Amino acid sequence: MKNSSLNLYLEINEINLNFFVGTNDDQNNLKIIFKQSILSNELEENKISNFEKINQIIKNSIYTIEQKYNFTFKEIILILDNFNPSFINLSGYKKLNGSQILKENITYILNSLKSYVSKIEVKKNILHIFNSKYYLDNQKIENLPIGLFGDFYSHELSFIMLNINDYKNLKNIFDKCNLKIKKILLKNFVVGAQICENNQNIDTFFHIRVGKSKSKIFYFENSSLKFEQRFNFGSDIIIKDISKITLLKETTIKEILQKIKLKNNFSENEILEVEFFKDEDFRKVKKKLLYEIILARVNEISDILLYKNVNLKYYIKSLKTLFFDVNKDDEFFCLREVFKEVLLNNWNSDLEFFFTDSNKDMLSTVDKLVHFGWKKEAIPISLEKKSLITKVFEAIFK
Repeated sequence: MKNSSLNLYLEINEINLNFFVGTNDDQNNLKIIFKQSILSNELEENKISNFEKINQIIKNSIYTIEQKYNFTFKEIILILDNFNPSFINLSGYKKLNGSQILKENITYILNSLKSYVSKIEVKKNILHIFNSKYYLDNQKIENLPIGLFGDFYSHELSFIMLNINDYKNLKNIFDKCNLKIKKILLKNFVVGAQICENNQNIDTFFHIRVGKSKSKIFYFENSSLKFEQRFNFGSDIIIKDISKITLLKETTIKEILQKIKLKNNFSENEILEVEFFKDEDFRKVKKKLLYEIILARVNEISDILLYKNVNLKYYIKSLKTLFFDVNKDDEFFCLREVFKEVLLNNWNSDLEFFFTDSNKDMLSTVDKLVHFGWKKEAIPISLEKKSLITKVFEAIFK
């Protein structure tokens, strides 16, 4: 292994700083050779609450990694999963009057829309731009229609932005570590790209993740991240509900959920076994009651995330695949069947379970995005400034 091929990654989520070191083999496959997760109380309310402390943690961690591999990193790749990005979808137009669409037309639209967004969102920094939709004479086109003829062309771009102060704080942290930020990727974009790559016939879908104390939903359309929303509740509220109604300890409830199979046809006579009451007095708790409490709360969670979410009213009009993210190591993995029952009863399209198995899958996708780009990600082009005399000659001899 050559140290020159080492890459440094940092995932910042709601509670952890996850460091990874990876290297690529001769076939360009990523191998993770180091990982470290650091719990931090300075990651609150989707931002860094204590800049100096986070800066010191990151600086010390990177120094330790560099000492371990006798290597000095010059760049770092960031995966963000705890900041509140904002989204804008805008369309640019070009009247063609029967002429051909040129690359310059696309470049002009892209640069014009980017310039407009930069002017109206002065307190934000653009992270991603996606070519989300193309229409030629009101007909949707799957790919960039360069070379086609028509009368009217419409091009929609999706912009994802980060608060400029958050961006500057991140840049400042790594400047102090003598590291250049090679790329910043939103975690939801990475997950969406991973789903698209694993399901070649699916490029438009919803994705839901219900964690222990946080939940989120995002929407991918035409292989472009269009929207995401986070919620300050998770599956732990189900445990609290059960505890409140049955008076069982939360530790007891967690053990019960790990060991019994939840189903909608418990009989009225089925009660929890004595073996579950190790640290508290035995009481007759019906398994059916347990299931009904869970079902009621799962229905409520599904309504808030999806069915009654006013932010999704526009996107949810047509049928789309729904991916439900399940972490096999999550203590609430056992609740997946109840969520499946509720979602299948209300969702009139395909429902798929997306299993979060390993960091390797996520980082392999990150590695591909950094080195090869994404099929729908747009990159503004700096147009060459021409002198007046050059423009005159071009006008005469074109």
